[in-house]
Order: sequence, then structure tokens, then C-alpha cells
Amino acid sequence: MDWQALALTLRLAVVTTIILLLIAVPLAFWIVSTHSRLRALVEAVTTLPLLLPPTVLGFYMLILMGPRTTIGRAWIHLTGHPLAFSFAGLVTGSVIYSLPFAVQPIAAGFSAVDAALIEQAQLLGAGPLRLLGELMLPLSVRSLVTAAVLCFTHTIGEFGVVLMIGGDIPGSTRTLSISIFDQVQDFNYAAANRTALTLITISIVALVALYLLRARGALSTAQGPGNG
Repeated sequence: MDWQALALTLRLAVVTTIILLLIAVPLAFWIVSTHSRLRALVEAVTTLPLLLPPTVLGFYMLILMGPRTTIGRAWIHLTGHPLAFSFAGLVTGSVIYSLPFAVQPIAAGFSAVDAALIEQAQLLGAGPLRLLGELMLPLSVRSLVTAAVLCFTHTIGEFGVVLMIGGDIPGSTRTLSISIFDQVQDFNYAAANRTALTLITISIVALVALYLLRARGALSTAQGPGNG
């Protein structure tokens, strides 16, 4: 087992999930509450990573991070090293690649909030921030948990994007999925099998925890005051 790759993969998944939730919550709130003509464009852009092959997305992100672009030059000026082939580059690519898995469940949760409750809150003077923080988020906890688990497991299994952006640098950009690729290339199928089983186990544990939480939430709803 490549423990270094495992540690890096878990760190990448945790950091990516946190950043995605911070981005997706306000973005999803804007999507469900706006009447702007830009809504369709924003929804299309946030969904695009689901349709693009990972290598295509990774290729264009690699170009964008290069020293010939404004973003690439600015990063080098600030940090002294390129964004590509670094952990920060992996995080950037993972955030973009997994964005739909954060935005769509949260937007669905916000859309499911009773419109009457929203109207009452607005009549009582609740602004957007208060409406989001005190009404939408508490009523959409399961959607937030779903988004977090999907982002985490999706990042755990990334291959094409992280390989294009980060390459295969031990301790810096080599994730478990890349480690499996290396092991197969070396015909070390036993090691590749152990690494693959580790990825499968992590994903199953995360999904089982998600469904248990959802089942517990549904049970609590069914056993509310009116059904006790």
C-alpha cells in the first residue's frame, strides 16, 4: 500500500469538499432565488464538468495554469512556483471537476423548502443572508451532507484530471488512483488490487454513512409530534 498516496488523497478530498461547500452554498442559493437571465448559463457552466471527458477538462486547466496565462503568471509571482504539478493545482482542478456534485444536491435541497415559509420570512424582514442562514440551511441539512459525501468520494476516485494537472510526483501529486495506474504498468496486480480495494472500501463506508443518516432523518420526520 502506498501510504503516502493514501494520505495525500484523503487530504485532497477533505480540502476539496470544504472549498466546494463554501462555494456551492451561496451559488446554489443564488440559482434557486434569482430571476436573472444568466441563471441558465450559470447552471450550464456548473454542470459542464459532468459531460466533459476528464482529460479534456484537465488539458484546458493545465493550459490555464501555465506561465503563459495571467492566472499562471500571477500564481508564480505570488508563490514562486507554477500552479500546475502542485497540490494547490490538484485542489483547483478537483474543485472545478466536482462542482456539479456540490451545487446540484444543495440546489435541490433549497428548492424543496416550502415557498410559504420563505415568503413568511421575507414578510418578517429577513434578508438574503438571514434567509439562507436561518431557514434554508437548517432545512437542507441532508442535502448538504449528500453533497459533502458525493464530493469526497468523487475526489477520492479522480484520475484523468489529477493526472493531467499534477502528473505523478510522489508525496506531492500522486493520488491513489494514479498509484493504481503505476502498479498496473509495473504488472504488480496484487498491489493494484489492494489499492483498488482501499478506494472501494472508503467509498462504500462514506455512502453507507450517508444512507444511514438519510434513513435516520426520514425516521425522525415520520415520528414527529403528529405521529407520536
